[in-house]
Amino acid sequence: MINSAPTSPRPDADWWRTAAIYQVYIRSFADGDGDGTGDIAGLRSRLQYLAYLGVDAIWINPWYPSPLADGGYDVSDYRDIHPAYGTLDEAKQLISEAHELGLRVILDIVPNHTSDQHAWFQKALAAGPGSPERDRFVFRDGKGEDGSQPPNDWHAAFGGPTWTRTPDGQWYLHLFAPEQPDLNWDNPEVRAEFESILRFWFDLGVDGFRIDVAHGMVKDPALPDLGLTEFSVLTGEDQQDHPHWDREGLHDIFRSWRAIADSYPDPRVFVAEAHVRPSRMPEYLRPDQLHTAFNFDFLKCPLDAGKLREVIDRSITGLAAVGAPATWVLSNHDETRHVTRYGRADTGVQALFRDRTIPTDRALGTRRARAAALLMFALPGSAYVYQGEELGLYEVEDIPEELLQDPIWERTGHTVRGRDGCRVPLPWTGDTPPFGFSTSGAPPWLPQPEDWKEYTAEANQADPTSMLQLYRTALRLRRTHPGLTGEVFRWLDSPEGTLLFERGEGLLCAVNLSARPVPLPAGHSPLLVSGPLDKDGLLPPDTAALLYRD
Repeated sequence: MINSAPTSPRPDADWWRTAAIYQVYIRSFADGDGDGTGDIAGLRSRLQYLAYLGVDAIWINPWYPSPLADGGYDVSDYRDIHPAYGTLDEAKQLISEAHELGLRVILDIVPNHTSDQHAWFQKALAAGPGSPERDRFVFRDGKGEDGSQPPNDWHAAFGGPTWTRTPDGQWYLHLFAPEQPDLNWDNPEVRAEFESILRFWFDLGVDGFRIDVAHGMVKDPALPDLGLTEFSVLTGEDQQDHPHWDREGLHDIFRSWRAIADSYPDPRVFVAEAHVRPSRMPEYLRPDQLHTAFNFDFLKCPLDAGKLREVIDRSITGLAAVGAPATWVLSNHDETRHVTRYGRADTGVQALFRDRTIPTDRALGTRRARAAALLMFALPGSAYVYQGEELGLYEVEDIPEELLQDPIWERTGHTVRGRDGCRVPLPWTGDTPPFGFSTSGAPPWLPQPEDWKEYTAEANQADPTSMLQLYRTALRLRRTHPGLTGEVFRWLDSPEGTLLFERGEGLLCAVNLSARPVPLPAGHSPLLVSGPLDKDGLLPPDTAALLYRD
């Protein structure tokens, strides 16, 4: 399917500063054993595809043993592989084969909570109130004379209360689903266990970790009421001293983790999922803590030139103060795919897990997605590609209700469909489902739309103007063009509704988000354009271009 040679890997220790990292949602990437669920065998069979795409690393969503109450983010064993995905030996082979192709491997670590089936939690339930086993989690007595009221008024991220009562009368905390009890990070056993888990995977050759809910691990031991009527993320600058988000105690944990990562000859890296106020993000990325953090401001930002410029400025300058690079991301496994978002009047992400049934103009969304991708790859720092976005996939918003699996669907009383629509298995080849996803032709765990035959990797490869070809070309330039390999960045004046910046070596990026065509900067010619110029050589609306000096 792909017939050109890959570029060479990056051997330097600072590869992460400018890396392009591909997110693999393993259940939905490729099925190698024919049971309809993605697995390590499927991923191994497609590593060549990822190498030729031109990314530097893959980040794999949780592949550990899990009851899958929340897609694997309820971990029952942090040192093994879920049987549906393969074996630990297969994982070792994958790491080795990825490295041979020049691909680094980043895993997910889930330190805020375990599965309720984790051995520690089962022992805590059996041991009873006041036991050392319960101190590994957050157990409390309830309020009221008979303790029948929850310990406080906190709300869970997936809907409903954040406390569940045990048969002996105590309550345990879960900021997410009841199947995900929160750990007590004031307990030294918890800290020691996760340091051991990091070393276990680093010793197997894993190059880094994405830290799930990095901002939520430490809680105020007083567990004060919040006085809110629903769950909220911490993003406003006026929100201070939150009892379970962005606590100061987090930073000692991350200092110890960084020391472990730096102890390896080829230092390992961390990327934080941290939903915090923009002014607080640099605190996580000081030189003795984490390396990078996801840029949710950029992901959630509307396609508006002024707002994008503000986010880009804040991201680059704020993190430069602590010597950290910015990261850029357009989609992930928790948000509506950006092809769909960008086809709506409101192109931003307004609320976590909102209902996603608003009509969308897919052609418009695709045109804007191409422009946004070129913008992202032209910015200094690291970039994340969510599996399938390089194929132009859209959000599947009509999955039958009886097939929905996201816990949000149940926890909200069937009012919010959740995140399944961005997790539908990838189409690889052919004209009918499962489009080469499964080696046996078995129905995938979530259904694929019939019209995805136009979006397969095979169909993309055959079309020189496809999204895949745009991504491959942009990623190649990002890795090899002198103007894009450094961290130079400078804004230039441009018409209202547009963005124009210089990256070095005379390389410019122009993005037109206005309603009318605009001329290209004088003395420059197109190197790569997200869509065709108009008949007068002008840059059309919703189009981006990389330009070189004549």
